[in-house]
Amino acid sequence: MAEKVKKASTSKAPRKTASVKATTTDVAPKKAAPRKKAAKARVAQMVVSQEEIAKLAHQFWAERGHQHGSHEDDWFRAEQALLGKAG
Repeated sequence: MAEKVKKASTSKAPRKTASVKATTTDVAPKKAAPRKKAAKARVAQMVVSQEEIAKLAHQFWAERGHQHGSHEDDWFRAEQALLGKAG
Protein backbone atom coordinates (compact mmCIF):
# COMPACT_ATOMS: atom_id res chain seq x y z
CA MET A 1 0.00 0.00 0.00
CA ALA A 2 1.48 3.32 -1.01
CA GLU A 3 1.29 6.34 1.30
CA LYS A 4 0.44 9.72 -0.08
CA VAL A 5 2.68 12.54 1.06
CA LYS A 6 1.81 16.18 0.62
CA LYS A 7 4.66 18.33 -0.59
CA ALA A 8 5.06 21.80 0.84
CA SER A 9 4.63 24.56 -1.65
CA THR A 10 7.54 27.00 -1.72
CA SER A 11 6.10 29.45 -4.21
CA LYS A 12 3.97 31.38 -1.68
CA ALA A 13 5.29 34.61 -0.20
CA PRO A 14 5.12 35.05 3.60
CA ARG A 15 1.96 36.68 4.89
CA LYS A 16 2.12 40.26 5.98
CA THR A 17 0.51 41.20 9.27
CA ALA A 18 -0.95 44.57 9.99
CA SER A 19 0.72 46.34 12.86
CA VAL A 20 -1.46 48.32 15.19
CA LYS A 21 0.07 51.05 17.27
CA ALA A 22 -1.75 52.08 20.43
CA THR A 23 -1.73 55.72 21.31
CA THR A 24 -2.09 57.19 24.76
CA THR A 25 -5.46 58.64 23.84
CA ASP A 26 -6.89 55.19 23.01
CA VAL A 27 -6.74 53.81 26.55
CA ALA A 28 -7.71 55.62 29.72
CA PRO A 29 -5.42 54.96 32.69
CA LYS A 30 -6.86 52.71 35.37
CA LYS A 31 -7.42 54.20 38.77
CA ALA A 32 -7.19 52.25 42.00
CA ALA A 33 -10.57 51.55 43.54
CA PRO A 34 -11.17 53.42 46.79
CA ARG A 35 -10.98 51.27 49.87
CA LYS A 36 -14.07 50.86 51.93
CA LYS A 37 -14.06 51.96 55.54
CA ALA A 38 -16.35 49.09 56.51
CA ALA A 39 -13.74 46.55 55.41
CA LYS A 40 -11.11 48.21 57.60
CA ALA A 41 -13.50 48.17 60.56
CA ARG A 42 -14.13 44.43 60.13
CA VAL A 43 -10.41 43.70 60.05
CA ALA A 44 -9.86 45.72 63.20
CA GLN A 45 -12.60 43.77 64.98
CA MET A 46 -11.00 40.45 64.06
CA VAL A 47 -7.78 41.19 65.98
CA VAL A 48 -7.83 39.19 69.19
CA SER A 49 -5.16 39.42 71.86
CA GLN A 50 -3.28 36.35 73.05
CA GLU A 51 -4.47 37.11 76.56
CA GLU A 52 -8.13 36.79 75.49
CA ILE A 53 -7.39 33.53 73.69
CA ALA A 54 -5.49 32.19 76.70
CA LYS A 55 -8.36 32.98 79.08
CA LEU A 56 -10.90 31.22 76.89
CA ALA A 57 -8.57 28.27 76.25
CA HIS A 58 -8.11 27.92 80.02
CA GLN A 59 -11.89 27.92 80.42
CA PHE A 60 -12.21 25.15 77.80
CA TRP A 61 -9.48 23.17 79.61
CA ALA A 62 -11.40 23.54 82.89
CA GLU A 63 -14.62 22.42 81.20
CA ARG A 64 -12.83 19.29 80.00
CA GLY A 65 -12.00 18.43 83.63
CA HIS A 66 -8.41 19.74 83.62
CA GLN A 67 -7.23 16.90 81.40
CA HIS A 68 -3.79 17.42 79.90
CA GLY A 69 -2.67 16.69 76.37
CA SER A 70 -5.03 18.84 74.27
CA HIS A 71 -3.88 22.38 74.93
CA GLU A 72 -3.38 23.06 71.20
CA ASP A 73 -6.99 22.04 70.56
CA ASP A 74 -8.20 24.33 73.35
CA TRP A 75 -6.15 27.22 71.97
CA PHE A 76 -7.41 26.71 68.41
CA ARG A 77 -11.01 26.37 69.60
CA ALA A 78 -10.69 29.58 71.63
CA GLU A 79 -9.18 31.43 68.67
CA GLN A 80 -11.95 30.33 66.35
CA ALA A 81 -14.66 31.17 68.87
CA LEU A 82 -13.30 34.66 69.44
CA LEU A 83 -12.93 35.33 65.74
CA GLY A 84 -16.52 34.25 65.13
CA LYS A 85 -15.65 31.18 63.11
CA ALA A 86 -16.87 28.57 65.59
CA GLY A 87 -18.62 25.74 63.87
